[in-house]
Amino acid sequence: MSKSVKIEKSFEEAIAELEQIVVKLEKGEATLEESITSFQQGIELSRYCAAKLDEAEKKITMLIQDEEGNLEEQDFNM
Repeated sequence: MSKSVKIEKSFEEAIAELEQIVVKLEKGEATLEESITSFQQGIELSRYCAAKLDEAEKKITMLIQDEEGNLEEQDFNM
């Protein structure tokens, strides 16, 4: 059973670490145990990055001009 580790990194740091893990795994020079550990770390980082992107998307807002020329703030929907 794997335990969840709280990641305290910026999005950019997590992406950089994830990229390093991918390069390490692609080289194929690690033992099976090292590969499994790296893969698990990669999955956690991937989930963390996805959550950060979801969080950022929720914060994005658009300004829309109404008929009278007033700007109003609305949630950004993709």
